[in-house]
Amino acid sequence: MTDTFEIRPFEIQDQSAVIALWDRCNLTVSWNDPKEDIEMKLQVQPELFFVGTLSRRIVASAMAGYDGHRGWIYYLAVDPGCRKLGFGRKIMEKAEQSLRTMGCRKINLQVRHTNQSVIAFYTRLGFSDDRVMGLGKRI
Repeated sequence: MTDTFEIRPFEIQDQSAVIALWDRCNLTVSWNDPKEDIEMKLQVQPELFFVGTLSRRIVASAMAGYDGHRGWIYYLAVDPGCRKLGFGRKIMEKAEQSLRTMGCRKINLQVRHTNQSVIAFYTRLGFSDDRVMGLGKRI
């Protein structure tokens, strides 16, 4: 019997496993506390926070948001030992479907310029460089 990849909504008891996944995927940075990011997400559209499991072990995540104008994807992660199996594509499809159901017609995401393998992944999914610069301000 083969293990089945399943996608389900995030549950609070998933927090430590999800943060460990983000650490393994180098998604955490010193200026963003992942626990706070999860707490904030659970206050706004928690139904757009997904985990992917294999034998009940969390191996993927995707956090999405929709502001009525654009959809956004955050913390898309696949365990390094589970890459190239289609899990990233599947969890992204789930996020896209959920955003589309809400009326979203365009999804944005941000990737560090140095992360060429992730840029290639998103390009294969149909994303392209919008030729804009993302600006940010911490408040």
